[in-house]
Amino acid sequence: MSLITEIIGNTPLVRLQRLNQKGRVFVKLESRNPGGSVKDRAAFQMVKDLLDQKKITKDTLLIEPTSGNTGVGLCMVAASLGMKMVLTMPSTMTIERQKLMKAYGATVVLTEGPLGMKGAIAKAEELQKETPNSIIPSQFTNQSNPRAHELTTGPELLKQIEQFAIKPAYFVSGVGTGGTITGVAKVLKPVHKDLKVIAVEPNKSPVLRGGKHSGHKIGGIGAGFVPDVLDQKAYDAVEGVDDEVAFEFYRKLAREEGILVGVSSAAAISVAIKYADEHDCDVIVVAPDTGERYLSVDGLI
Repeated sequence: MSLITEIIGNTPLVRLQRLNQKGRVFVKLESRNPGGSVKDRAAFQMVKDLLDQKKITKDTLLIEPTSGNTGVGLCMVAASLGMKMVLTMPSTMTIERQKLMKAYGATVVLTEGPLGMKGAIAKAEELQKETPNSIIPSQFTNQSNPRAHELTTGPELLKQIEQFAIKPAYFVSGVGTGGTITGVAKVLKPVHKDLKVIAVEPNKSPVLRGGKHSGHKIGGIGAGFVPDVLDQKAYDAVEGVDDEVAFEFYRKLAREEGILVGVSSAAAISVAIKYADEHDCDVIVVAPDTGERYLSVDGLI
């Protein structure tokens, strides 16, 4: 019998059957984690490391700014340890995510949507200063975040690459905190030396390409700034995706592949398909979460 946190990871890698015309696209389905997203990995690693380093106890209040999935992961981990959780998030995040976190017993504080994650971070810092025995695990600055992927996601992919005889030409990942792309690239690149890593961001928030942030509808990526944990040397190119394209591929993946993933997953997969078709090669892409968390988004269905 396992604890809930012991079944984080070891998510499946599935191959697209219809949407790409050339090459092969392999999707790592992170929705199969117990909290429903890739963020379970970083959430567990951050709390574990803080406890191991004796920077917190189980009586410490956890406060975290989140676009949703990290919050759900932290809520799950906190609940399993009997800890309390407060989350700050932009009001533009879906109602499903807000309710999920409340279901785990967390307090959710909404911030102004147009301010993006900067507004949520500022509010979390304000609350932490006001609250004794509290801490912000800080997914955007905490090195335990990419470390989680260096320890788990990357090694899992190495095994799956061998298992399925994949010859990976590209690894594609959306960038929110940058933890996934940083940690995975650190593991894959030394082994697969010709591998190119492609970062994905919203076209309306082209920050990684030197542009300015504006509001967009691809939740979970495009935070509006370059996160501290993101190693910008980890990726070889950045691709932008329009909101409408992400929405289109959300629907296509569900209806033509039977794969219901989130909007940021759909954005990344659209890029993976583009590279597979253009280069007739094997492409691996991370799908961070499930599409069920986006059903209330206007214009999506």
